[in-house]
Formats: sequence, structure tokens, C-alpha cells
Amino acid sequence: MLTKLTALIASLLLALSIVSEAPAQPPKEIVIGVLYPLSGPVAQVGIDSVNAVKLATEIINTGGSTLTLPLGKTAGLPGLGGARIRLVIVDHQGKPDVGQAEAERLITQEKVHALFGAYFSSVTATASQVAERYGVPYMNAESSSPGLTERGFKWFFRTSPHDGHFSVAMFDFMKDLEKRRGLKIKTLGIMHEDTLFGVDSAKVQEELAKKYGYEVTVKMAYRAKTTNLDAEVGKLKAANPDVFLPTSYTSDAILFVKTAKNLDYNPKLLLAQNAGWTDPTFVTEMGKDVEGHITRAPFALDMASKKPMIRQVNEAFKKLKDNPGGRDISDVPARAFTGFITLADAINRAKSVNPEEVRKALVATNIPPDQLIMPWSGVKFDEKGQNTGVRAILQQVQKGAYATIYPFDLAAADVMYPLAPWKDRK
Repeated sequence: MLTKLTALIASLLLALSIVSEAPAQPPKEIVIGVLYPLSGPVAQVGIDSVNAVKLATEIINTGGSTLTLPLGKTAGLPGLGGARIRLVIVDHQGKPDVGQAEAERLITQEKVHALFGAYFSSVTATASQVAERYGVPYMNAESSSPGLTERGFKWFFRTSPHDGHFSVAMFDFMKDLEKRRGLKIKTLGIMHEDTLFGVDSAKVQEELAKKYGYEVTVKMAYRAKTTNLDAEVGKLKAANPDVFLPTSYTSDAILFVKTAKNLDYNPKLLLAQNAGWTDPTFVTEMGKDVEGHITRAPFALDMASKKPMIRQVNEAFKKLKDNPGGRDISDVPARAFTGFITLADAINRAKSVNPEEVRKALVATNIPPDQLIMPWSGVKFDEKGQNTGVRAILQQVQKGAYATIYPFDLAAADVMYPLAPWKDRK
């Protein structure tokens, strides 16, 4: 009897060892937590970005795409046996504490394999801290605070340029414009909102002003989502700098334009730090009042002649059922699309949802330019998790739409300079 019992135990132990040594089956779905502002003054940016992520997911899950993307030919992720991507989308409302709480919930309750988002640099900062603590990969596609990749984080990656890259392009543009037009720019005015995005942007711009030999005659912060900018615009008008450099989200950007018009402030050149100035809602609402305004960007629809995939992706974006107005893809959602494809590509190459394997795959990322809709040299991360293949461009509102004006070799239109005074605008 004892012999039979011993044999039974031995056979059970053998069976258990075989099961434990058997390779883990790939999951049927990859769960990604997506954080964006879906309510509040920049809700449209968040909605467009989520739509871009949905489009990327649809391309990957459906397969059969003719786009020259890293994924999309086969249905699902081939490296994981055709596993589909499932999104868990949350609204962080533009609030860092909400983003932090949602990141915690997505990891501990929704059991996501990675986090993605969150547009606002301040929200990205808190949400990515949670991911770092839990050891979960975090992909950011658009937050531009330089400090986000200076924290020594192991799990944080950013595909987009940061304010340092963008600001260098803006200052190079000023110098090249001086040579091209035979003019002299001497003074700058800096105004920024007081969250992480604005503070870091202004710091970089002030440092570059010294490097490039420009005098900052006025530099001021204002409370984000303010309801009054009369004092700030009054100071700008009194200082009258040659170039005005604002850093504002959508509602503040709209308020600035209305206030400038009301107080008759006429900067000769306005170079905006993205954000509100690239929200399609901004141009639609302000119309001719923003004609001639310039913003930095990493993407432009008018580059489709050089990158035909831009037109293909835009047409697919416009046909999404969650995009009933048929809106064009713009700067921020284009970056979201690119960042999400990059994350999915890494998970596919990892052939695993193990966080460390995904992290290693992200480190090894090397996507060539012909597989991107962005005007970059590729996607390849440095030791800090920052994409080294980024390239910034400048766009100017001309005839109610953005036109690429810099670098001059990529330009689709010539620069309008100086801006017309309010009294001459029709």
C-alpha cells in the first residue's frame, strides 16, 4: 500500500514539474491603460488623441493594412500569437492628482500591461511616478517638459520632442529669419502658464535667449486657466519686445488673443510653444484674429507630398465612428498615433507581457523614418528614455490653416512677417 502511495505521489510530482516547465501561453489580449483629458478646456485635444490611439489599435488588431507601419499586416500581435490590444481609457481631467489615482487603479485593478498618455506634463509626471513604483512600462507621446526624462526613471519613455528641442528650432528660426530678411531681432517677451509645462518652457527659452544673444525685456507667469490677462498683456504692450513667446494651453491662448485685440497689443512676431496654438479648436474659434501666428510642432498635414502615409492615416482618422465631424488629424493626435504604434511594436518584439522584457524591447527600439508619419529620422531611445530621432518644425496660420514655414528646406509656404496690426486686419 505504501509503495502504491509513494508511486502515486511521485507521478503527481512529475506531472507538476512538467506543468511548471511548460512555456507560458501568450495572453489573448494586451491591456493598455490610456490617460487623457476628456473633459475641461482641452477636452478636444484629449478626444482626438484617444481617437488616434483607437485608430492605431484598429489597424493592429484588424490586420491587412497597406500602411508601411511596424505592425498592421497581420491581425493582432504576431509575436504574441495574434493577441489583440484592448484599451482601458480614463479621463484625468487635466488634474495631476486624478492622473496619479487613475494610474494606480489601472495598474492594480485593471491589471494593464503598460500605461500611455497623458498630454499635460504635470499629469504625466504624477502618473509615471506610479508606473515607476510598480515597475510598469509608461509610454508618453506628447508631454514636452524636458524634466520628464531627467528623473532617472527606468520605465519611462517619450517618443516626442521636448521643449528643449522645440525651443532650439524656434531660436534657430529667428536667426535664420534675420539673415533671410536682413532684419535684426533684439528683444524677447516671455509669458507662460504656471504648471510644469509653462515653467520648464520659460526656463529653457530664457537660457537660449542668453546663448543666442537676445535680451528678455519681460518674463512673467500667470495662473493656468486664468480668467483675466489684462495686466500681463498691458506689460507686454509697454515693453514692446520684437518677438513674443507664449506658452499656454487652449483656454488661456484664446483669452490672450481676445485680450490682445481688446488692448491693441500688436507683436511683430509671435512664436508659440505648441499646446493651445495647435489645438484645432483654437484656430476655428479665433479665425482671422490668429492669422500669422507661428507655433512649433513635430507634425504637419502639408508634408503629405513628402510622406504619402500622412494622407492615408488622415483619411482613416477622419472616417472613425468616434470622429463624427470628420476632423483632420493634427499635431497632438499624430504624436499619440506614433507613440502608441511604438509601444505596440515593442510589446510585439518582446513576445511577452513581462514588464522587464517589454522594457528591454523599448530600449532596443529602432523604427526607421519610412515607417513614421512624423518628419523624424526615426524612433530610437537614449539611456534616459528620450527619442533621439526627433525633429521640430514651425507652422504659421495662413488663410485659416497651418502651413509649414521652417526648416526652410521643408517649407510649404513663405513666412508672413511682420504681423498685421489689428486695425489692418479684415
